[in-house]
Amino acid sequence: MKHFLDIHQTDPADLRSIIDNAATMKSSRLGRPRGAPDDEQPLKDHMVALIFEKPSTRTRVSFDLGVRQMGGQTMVLSGADMQLGHGETIADTARVLSRYVDLIMIRTFEEATLLEMAEYASVPVINGLTNRTHPCQIMADIMTFEEHSGPIKGKKVVWSGDGNNVFASFAHAAKAFDFELVFTGPQTLDPEAALNGLYTTERDPNKAVEGADLVVTDTWVSMHDPQSARERRHNQLRGYQVNDALMAKAKPDALFMHCLPAHRDDEVTSSVMDGPSSVIFDEAENRLHAQKSVMRWCLGK
Repeated sequence: MKHFLDIHQTDPADLRSIIDNAATMKSSRLGRPRGAPDDEQPLKDHMVALIFEKPSTRTRVSFDLGVRQMGGQTMVLSGADMQLGHGETIADTARVLSRYVDLIMIRTFEEATLLEMAEYASVPVINGLTNRTHPCQIMADIMTFEEHSGPIKGKKVVWSGDGNNVFASFAHAAKAFDFELVFTGPQTLDPEAALNGLYTTERDPNKAVEGADLVVTDTWVSMHDPQSARERRHNQLRGYQVNDALMAKAKPDALFMHCLPAHRDDEVTSSVMDGPSSVIFDEAENRLHAQKSVMRWCLGK
């Protein structure tokens, strides 16, 4: 049984294989219509459950399309459609779904939900996002960086903003792929203590991005944050906006990434998002290819 729960729970050699296979699968599709099947159909006759307790654009579309391109079928379920956590235990839901499907992807709030699903499922489970980590996003980010700038090993990646779940997966990736990770943000929004030792901190964003090969940020607020929290976070993070002046302090060929959706002219200016350093839409596309490779790895295909 091979679950894909977090980057730090997956062998680095397997992570490298997933990235390399994703690049191969992407190149094999050049020029094809989006709905055209892959030459190989590793998910033929397979059913994949896609569970969403959180709203989603990229995760939903990329997983759904990826399964179809590889010959499988999807069953898209929302938390409101299921008994998940509403009377029936996560464990029993996992046992039941395992009788119907060959693979489960879940995008949920609590990490405990993901872990219980994986413990009791008899099919592989993929972490589509939790409040704590977002490993599929970072696999796409590594793939995107290497497409544009070559191997990420030894490169400098700077995260500006909130030490959130996406940053946590970047921290896990820094160890697995052997690159330098610098966090710049207010102390009140530091990453969780469990990540200590996987990154360094520089409070001054101008100093942090010096020599950076990649600058990354994420939204300052969650869709679930109350208005009071949104205002407080804006006040805390305003000095960490990624703008043209900040990018100018990075290497001339530095890339900019954002997992999207973005609040333009809050955490990042439109001029950076639409500028020559930005690879955000390549990054979004590569969610498809990276996740296809993750699914194949989970199923041994």
